[in-house]
Amino acid sequence: MTISSVSSNIAPLVQSVLDINNRLSDLQRQLGTGQKADTYAGLGPQSGIAVALSAQLSAIGSFDDTITSVGTNISLQQSVLQQIASLGSQTKASLVGQPVFAIDGSGQTTTQKTALDQLGQILDLLNTQGTNGYLFSGTAVDRPAVDTLDHILNGNGAAAGLKQVISERNEADLGTTAYGRLSISAAGVVASISEDGSPFGIKLASVNSQLTNAAVTGPSGPLNTISADFTGGQPNDGDTITFTFTLPDGSNQTLSLQATTNPSGPNQFAIGGTPTATAANLQAALMAGVSQIASTALPAASTMAAANDFFGNPPTRVAGPPFDAAMAQVAGTAADTVIWYTGNDGPGSVRSTATARVDPTTVVSYGTQANEEGIRWIVQNIAALAASTYSTSDTNAAAKYAALGQSVYAGLAVPGDVQKVTDIEASLAGAQLTLQSTQDRHQQTSNTLKDMLQAIQGVDQNEVGAQILSLQTTLSASLSTTARLSQLSLVNYLSPVSG
Repeated sequence: MTISSVSSNIAPLVQSVLDINNRLSDLQRQLGTGQKADTYAGLGPQSGIAVALSAQLSAIGSFDDTITSVGTNISLQQSVLQQIASLGSQTKASLVGQPVFAIDGSGQTTTQKTALDQLGQILDLLNTQGTNGYLFSGTAVDRPAVDTLDHILNGNGAAAGLKQVISERNEADLGTTAYGRLSISAAGVVASISEDGSPFGIKLASVNSQLTNAAVTGPSGPLNTISADFTGGQPNDGDTITFTFTLPDGSNQTLSLQATTNPSGPNQFAIGGTPTATAANLQAALMAGVSQIASTALPAASTMAAANDFFGNPPTRVAGPPFDAAMAQVAGTAADTVIWYTGNDGPGSVRSTATARVDPTTVVSYGTQANEEGIRWIVQNIAALAASTYSTSDTNAAAKYAALGQSVYAGLAVPGDVQKVTDIEASLAGAQLTLQSTQDRHQQTSNTLKDMLQAIQGVDQNEVGAQILSLQTTLSASLSTTARLSQLSLVNYLSPVSG
């Protein structure tokens, strides 16, 4: 055998050893990582499928990140709404029964001061920020949802706050006399009461007459007049006439007057010696009764109306001065009136101001705005209570406060035709359910895709271990053979010379 023959036999063995060693290294990598290859290209014909599966998993992961972010925002929104509803309930509870009327130097009761604190808390809650900005500003996530408590109540420079709007509305509703813009007169045998044609003050809703011989008509005519004509004769002792008035906040008050030959108390009028005298007496009783309503229930209703005006969109102001003789309302502007809601207020549904695609076929809407009716309603009712002040020199102050308390209590009970905070919560809960069901579906899909990808990329570690043992045995044998061949020389092939 020649030396070149030995070399030619060793070379393939060395290459085989190198190949086995490389294969052994790759198997050891597979055993450590559990993956067939470091790159998709190493998967051969199934690389395209693996790429597609990985892309789907990545997309689901991105959607799940969105679900987590949106879920956090909705949870914050729900928490804020629950706290606002709770604060509204606390204010309402404080007005149960007849609240004690005891004011300090500020002209307010303890209940009102508590309401002021609660209003501040609500405004702070409405400026809560989530993962993408302010939660109750609609699409304007970069700016707070509401102005400050001080600006809203007290104004900001030339822009009037709620207190000023209330004051102007109170003047407009009372009018230049003490009768809430009503005119009460008697001409001969006819007593009448009329409106003044303005949108302010007390309005005549209806009349129910039990007056014998009197012809009672209305409300009708250009100024919505009610008349009692005694041409037919005198009423009987004990006969009554009942007027129903509508106040600025839409509530009603009744005034029942009794005809009597011997008046001894309020809400009675004397049957005079003549029908003319009786008409004059009815006029006087009407004046006294209406004046009482105008100095107690009217201010409360006016304040509630003013709060509704101020928190409207746009806010509404009395066209004045003068305010006590004003005949119209005008829309407030940012230049002359504080705009309490500072977020976005564009067209379309409020929920659509924040949307997120959480699946190729699923979009959730979860936008909220501080000026939604359910939220605004609580804010304006508490604000009406918190903004009002009283004077110890006003003999009707306690009655005014009691009337306002009753109005705010009724408002916080939330009429059936008004959106409730719970309605907003329910809407958001629907979005939360969509998020949860979508995430559950993603989890199931991800598990399936991962199983498919593992079938392509993954290895059976027991099988890899067996291959490693086999290769190690083969490598050991190859190294041994290579070593023996590398020790061969020409001398090993020469026979010993005989002596």
